[in-house]
Amino acid sequence: MSSATRVALVTGANKGIGFAIARDLCRQFSGDVVLTARDEARGRAAVQQLQAEGLSPRFHLLDINDLQSIRALRDFLRKEYGGLDVLVNNAGIAFKTDDPTPFHIQAEVTMKTNFFGTRDVCTELLPLMKPQGRVVNVSSVVSLKALKKCSPELQQKFRSEAITEEELVGLMNKFVEDTKKGVHRKEGWPDTAYGVTKIGVTVLSRIHARNLSEQRRGDKILLNACCPGWVRTDMAGPKAPKSPEEGAETPVYLALLPSDADGPHGGFVMEKKVEQW
Repeated sequence: MSSATRVALVTGANKGIGFAIARDLCRQFSGDVVLTARDEARGRAAVQQLQAEGLSPRFHLLDINDLQSIRALRDFLRKEYGGLDVLVNNAGIAFKTDDPTPFHIQAEVTMKTNFFGTRDVCTELLPLMKPQGRVVNVSSVVSLKALKKCSPELQQKFRSEAITEEELVGLMNKFVEDTKKGVHRKEGWPDTAYGVTKIGVTVLSRIHARNLSEQRRGDKILLNACCPGWVRTDMAGPKAPKSPEEGAETPVYLALLPSDADGPHGGFVMEKKVEQW
């Protein structure tokens, strides 16, 4: 491999939307596609499935809750490719609505993966992004719905163009602490741990896009959050209207924005359109 070979990477890609995204990128992206999963056996099985379809992804282990795992992936990308062209942060978790796990534990566990895991991946891999790179953070329309159920004070903070990453981290930690104390409603939070974690992902995307515009303006890197829609997966259940292939459409569209595109950037994108945050 040389740094001349382009590379796209998808997190949480052994099933569901992540798998569909990896498949589409194998078909459409001019370069290598790295499919990552936290379970090696499942990840390699997914690669074999795509190989049986005549595609040729590479596999790399990645647990986004494990900093060492993220850094091992970072070192692999740097050594093999000299950087990264496309990053799709798809890995995430959600508790089922009827799960008996206490709400504060659901909040802590979901936040750890969906927000802090995604943030750690960005911290380690964004510096590797090559000029004209594309970053797609898979969020959810639930983030928008949860935002509208927040108190006016919280909404103002989350919509602020000046919010910093440190302030966002503080708010995400406060939500978890407030659920432990049983005061999250009183403090203006909605009753959805998943929704609040995805507010975090959407706002983090806005912050990172702003930072890229300020620090690497000439590199034309585009970074967006998106909602794939309600998709039939293990996570969302069998009643959802979209297939994983349909769910992959918007993330793949953003991952493959042409090199001369100047947007969208810092957007929350649904059905390939930027939504008002």
